[in-house]
Amino acid sequence: MQNTRLLLGRRSSIGLSYILTTVVHDRAPLFTNAAAAALAMREFQRLDQEGFTRSIAYVVMPDHIHWLVELRAGTLETVMKRFKSRTAQQANRLLGRIGRVWQACYHDHAIRSDESLHRHAMYLMGNPIRAGLTTRLGQYPHAWCEWELGASCDPLDNLGADR
Repeated sequence: MQNTRLLLGRRSSIGLSYILTTVVHDRAPLFTNAAAAALAMREFQRLDQEGFTRSIAYVVMPDHIHWLVELRAGTLETVMKRFKSRTAQQANRLLGRIGRVWQACYHDHAIRSDESLHRHAMYLMGNPIRAGLTTRLGQYPHAWCEWELGASCDPLDNLGADR
């Protein structure tokens, strides 16, 4: 059952950008499997192709995902239900398992017009560095960003630690 406190104030606005985060059930590191991580990345692309979203950046961490996205159609709830349902079915089949893949809830943060999408994207792309999964921006194989990642990008600036 969804925590109603998490839903208070949640609004889906077409054309607005959001950071969406969802966590694997029991924090199981299912996405250390490269094929499982790839299927999550393909699902981001599929939702873009279906016209629901425009992905700006995403990172598939071992036990959670971060997705910086512009909502193009539907609602955040619809998009996340599709993402979670499809990836759960595919991951369970791929990994030869049954059961829940995702926690029931997700976190969303609407990007205000005065906030920098680029800054948020660089923060997301820096998550694998902060988690000790890589040492350089752009080298983590389960991440994508619409901007080129260069030496001038500092993902470790003062946006806080990975959650």
